[in-house]
Order: sequence, then C-alpha cells, then structure tokens
Amino acid sequence: MTGRTCMVTGASSGIGKATAIGLARMGADLVLVCRDRGRGEDAAEEISDQAGSGFVELLIADLGVQSQIRRLAEGLLSTSRPLHVLVNNAGVTINDRSETEDGIETTFAINHLGPFLLTNLLLDRIKESAPSRVVTVSSVAHKFGSGMNFEDINSEQNYGGLRVYGRSKLANILFTRELARRLEGTDVTANSLHPGSVASNFGQNNGGFLRPLIRLMAPMMKSPEKGAQTSIFLASSPEVQSVSGAYFVNCKEQTPGRAATDEADAKRLWDLSTEMTSL
Repeated sequence: MTGRTCMVTGASSGIGKATAIGLARMGADLVLVCRDRGRGEDAAEEISDQAGSGFVELLIADLGVQSQIRRLAEGLLSTSRPLHVLVNNAGVTINDRSETEDGIETTFAINHLGPFLLTNLLLDRIKESAPSRVVTVSSVAHKFGSGMNFEDINSEQNYGGLRVYGRSKLANILFTRELARRLEGTDVTANSLHPGSVASNFGQNNGGFLRPLIRLMAPMMKSPEKGAQTSIFLASSPEVQSVSGAYFVNCKEQTPGRAATDEADAKRLWDLSTEMTSL
C-alpha cells in the first residue's frame, strides 16, 4: 500500500481506528475523518506510531451534517492529493429518535446519507486516482425488518432503534450495488461488508439500546482488530481488485439478504439520496 492514500471515516476508535492502523502498517498514507478533535488527535498520534513511510492527516467533520461533509470534501479537493481508497466506516446506533440540523433522522443521516454524499463529492478524485476502491461497512443487521420504507424514509412513524439501524445498513449495501453499477469500466470498485460482532464502544450513543446485548455477548465478540480485517482486505488485497458490488463477511464474498439485492430499490434509494443531499 506504499504510495496509496486511504481515507477512513470514524477513525477515532473501534473498527475505524483498527482499519487505519492496519493500512498504516502496510505503508499507506492515511486521511482520518473524526467528529471529535480531541479523540481524533489521540487516534492520529497512535496511528502515526504504527505508520511505515506514510503520513497521517486528521480532518474533523460530523458526517450527520451535510455542510461539514461538503467543507471536508472541498478541503481535500483543493489539494492535488490522490485518493485511492475510501473506507466509509463511521456509524451510530441511537435508541431515541432525533434529527440532524438538516432535518434528517440521525441514524439514516450518519450511516447512509453521510457516506453517500462524501463518496459522490470525492468520486471524480477517486476516479482520477484509479485503480481505486470504495469500501462501505454495513452489517448483518441489514436483514432486520422488511426492507426499505421509502414512504417513511425519515422514520417519523413507529420509530424503533434496531429497525432503523438495520435499514441504514441495508441502505449501505443498496448504495454500494448501485455505485458499482455506475462505476463499471472505470477501474474503481465498490464493495460492502459485515465486520462481525465487535467489542467496541459502538452502540453507546444516547443510552445505546444495544448496550445490554453487547455486555452479554462480550466474551464471544471480536476485537476491533479482528473486526477490521475484512475492511483492510477489501481496501488492499489484490484478490478483490476486479470484484465490485459484492458483500463480504470474514473476507469472503457472501450473498446478502434478499432486500439487499433489489436493483429497483437500489436505484430508487440513489435518486432519493441525491435529492436529500442536494447533489
């Protein structure tokens, strides 16, 4: 990975930080995207200690706020820096419904619209840097529920934290599939993954409805380092250099849930997301 620039979102802790460390050890240049500056600086220092010949840069943005995503992208595009790998890792689980300052339900905003907007804003640079890869962290939770609810995309009716989280992870896979279709012939690939059940601070937001389950399952859960292996694999391995639009678990391609293979829903979600992000 020497000479290749990788952006990792949600890199201050957990799988994101472990992914960045793994890529840094391979010699990659790292651009870390974190919401909190203090935690981001701590992570950047730790990752720098692991880096080979590459540099580590920290950018601050809340991926639930579209103006901050645009400012982040504008900053990177104002440089001549290439972007060979984008790892859309940042994500949240939230028990009680809330909205971002853009008026969008928070889980959907951060888990789907954030990576959708960031990827699209950086896509020309990613294409210019080809061969390049877009890696999006989804979850087996995409199988929860009965598919996308386009009639209530903002989850204003019968809000359930786990159901809404599952739909946001389903959106990750549908987005990846449609992105891969649009990228055919560009030497840019797009794949998604389930990292496994990982013992980290994920799910602690706003009371964290997953917290009791995480405590119960902790002895059986992966470390962040092990959970990051599929992200690192998709970002770096020559084995998948020509694979696009796929879903991976434990570094192996798997068939996602039926709702995640609906091409019409993938196109509909793309169009709706374009509208919701004013692209």
